[in-house]
Amino acid sequence: MTAMTYDPALDRTPAAGDSTSAGATFGGVSTLLRLEGAVALMTAVVAYRATGASWWTFGLLFLLPDLSMLGYLANKKLGAALYNAGHTYLAPAALGALGWSQHMPVLLGPALIWAAHIGFDRLMGYGLKYGTAFGATHLGWTGKRKDAVSGR
Repeated sequence: MTAMTYDPALDRTPAAGDSTSAGATFGGVSTLLRLEGAVALMTAVVAYRATGASWWTFGLLFLLPDLSMLGYLANKKLGAALYNAGHTYLAPAALGALGWSQHMPVLLGPALIWAAHIGFDRLMGYGLKYGTAFGATHLGWTGKRKDAVSGR
């Protein structure tokens, strides 16, 4: 049996099987994860600068991973799955590793832009999404909630 902890997004301790935002972080842990996002963003931008690639390309591609939100037009579960696929460091790391190992520098720029985007999102508090609601993320709730108490 797993221990249940207070969930500020729900304003209560989640009930067994409640996955709206069970596992979401808050307090100091949330701050650390946001700071990690800032480090990832800055590292990716510095590395991108070192490639000498075009900043126009950076600007054009920076928001491209957000197209993964289009999955929400179908349903919440597909939306969350596609969003998470586009917002995990695994894919840009694989793209960057492929570019590095195969001497294909054309892949390094997009991989770094993608990582910078994810870092920016984490810094801003946009985490990986649960399939229960658009605003339910591993970093806590984002956006307004219908059932939220005013003043929070």
